[in-house]
Amino acid sequence: MSVSLENNRIVLASRPVGAPVTDNFRLESQAVPALKEGELLLRTIYLSLDPYMRGRMSDAKSYADPVELDDVMVGATVCQVEDSLNPNFEKGEWVLAYTGWQSYAVSDGEGLLKLGKSPAHPSFALGIMGMPGFTAYMGLLDIGQPKEGDTLVVAAATGPVGATVGQIGKLKGCKVVGIAGGEEKCRHAVEVLGFDVCIDHKAEDFAEQLAAACDKGIDVYYENVGGKVFDSVLPLLNTGARIPLCGLVSQYNATALPEGPDRMSLLMATLLIKRIKMQGFIIFDDYGHRYDEFAADMGKWLMEGKMQYKEQIVEGLDAAPEAFMGLLEGKNFGKLVVKVAEPISQ
Repeated sequence: MSVSLENNRIVLASRPVGAPVTDNFRLESQAVPALKEGELLLRTIYLSLDPYMRGRMSDAKSYADPVELDDVMVGATVCQVEDSLNPNFEKGEWVLAYTGWQSYAVSDGEGLLKLGKSPAHPSFALGIMGMPGFTAYMGLLDIGQPKEGDTLVVAAATGPVGATVGQIGKLKGCKVVGIAGGEEKCRHAVEVLGFDVCIDHKAEDFAEQLAAACDKGIDVYYENVGGKVFDSVLPLLNTGARIPLCGLVSQYNATALPEGPDRMSLLMATLLIKRIKMQGFIIFDDYGHRYDEFAADMGKWLMEGKMQYKEQIVEGLDAAPEAFMGLLEGKNFGKLVVKVAEPISQ
């Protein structure tokens, strides 16, 4: 390993109040340390950007510890082994890791998932074959329990989770109604992903369009957004409806409860009267032991051409903060990935 290698890293400089801004991040550089016996050096090739990272920037109590100030921002990565003093890893191997927003990381091999010497689409491990795909699969099938003929509504329909949810729903015989922001995304959901309908949540008559599309009510609502979208979904839920609660991206930058009437009593009464199941989940905490089941099904569907997948790749680690801030505003189209470096030539 060359002693001249520099590790560029983006750290949490300050905690955001509301939406993150560029001053909350700091790009810094430090020398890559020499490896000890049993260690390996990972070169980050791809970095995943995901909405959950906003929660880690705050110090409020949550399901995972926050990023400490001046620590590297967290995130899943696809890396190659740059150098190895670990007999279980060879130079050039691809691995799925959780090394965060940095160009290099030293590892002892713990927690790494091998992807082989030459995976066809290594970045897919951050999306449809990784956490987002796994989240879509288990949330829909285990909590949503879709049945043929059900009406399935999915918010953030063209994101990596929502797009996968809708396509699995079609494979299970559901009528799939997507919700997305803008005509281009809605057109993609119908023409490429195969949804029956997709409604623009920015439309002034969004609630009326949703009600017309769900003329037999909603049996499964896969929640990624919250806010005004859920307000329009709530009265359309059928008796016995199931709601996998995956995310609430509309609320992640909020600093206070929204204005308007308190809807809690309405929500509780609806859940009771219609006997609705609404369940939150954390994918690897709750379903990590079932990853192989997901990987087998999703790998088969991809091989058979039954799943479409869209990535948005931005170039360079320094582009990560701006891309992440845009993600929280819905500016991405598909799974958002940062290409941090070129692969190691083999």
